[in-house]
Amino acid sequence: MSGTDVEPTTFRIDELAGLAETTVRNVRAYQDRGLIPPPQRLGRVGLYSSEHLARLRLISSMLDRGYSLSNIGELFEAWEQGHDIGELLGFEAALAAPWSTEAEVTLSLDELSERFGDLVQLDTLSEVEQLELFELDGEQVRVKSPRLLEAGAALVAAGVTVPAAVGHALALRTDIERIAERFVDLVKSEIIDPLGEPIPTDELPRLTELVTRLRPLAEQVVDAELARAIDRQIRARLSETMDRLAAQTSTAQTLIEDSTEADFQFGQNQPAAS
Repeated sequence: MSGTDVEPTTFRIDELAGLAETTVRNVRAYQDRGLIPPPQRLGRVGLYSSEHLARLRLISSMLDRGYSLSNIGELFEAWEQGHDIGELLGFEAALAAPWSTEAEVTLSLDELSERFGDLVQLDTLSEVEQLELFELDGEQVRVKSPRLLEAGAALVAAGVTVPAAVGHALALRTDIERIAERFVDLVKSEIIDPLGEPIPTDELPRLTELVTRLRPLAEQVVDAELARAIDRQIRARLSETMDRLAAQTSTAQTLIEDSTEADFQFGQNQPAAS
């Protein structure tokens, strides 16, 4: 499904399982446990809604974070008795939503080579694959981040070798992971942890809004600091380069002056023509 496709409002059980990245067996098991409500019946066909899909995604996310099915069932039951389950779903959706809005693209091998140039030729593919920015599927290639590959292709076109571009990209990814970890730790320690365990239910709407607002804020902070850091580095390196150029110019000027003086003295010492 592309980034512009809209999910339908009703699904058969196999469609629901596929969208939720689970199995039909799990959907039925969750339904038997009361974790999701039964589907609407249209004749002999059960139709599930977007609410079922949101609940399944919430269950999967909570299982990934260590909750048991019993824990999840108890939480849902308590929530539905006194609170709007939509608040919990909204908070979970805000946490689980992808931060990147970049759309993946699917290309043929020829299109990949044409678009990204020397970065993704046959003799460099094995190195670039370390970045995990694309997946080969027969004659098709699913590119996860066209912008990053385009940046790498521009560097290679400018003269940077593919191994150097890949190595620096991997190092940069490690640096970015540290930045992301620091930012998340700050929010957790200063905002979420003081609320105690479990988080008071009346705080969830505020936390949902906070998570949503933090996305552009995090990008704003990183963009501003990166711009300042690059500016400082360019000024420092440019200063070094200008100093070297000045030294070279001074040396060349001295050589010219010495050569001119030597020629002048040589001319002065020559006997006059008779």
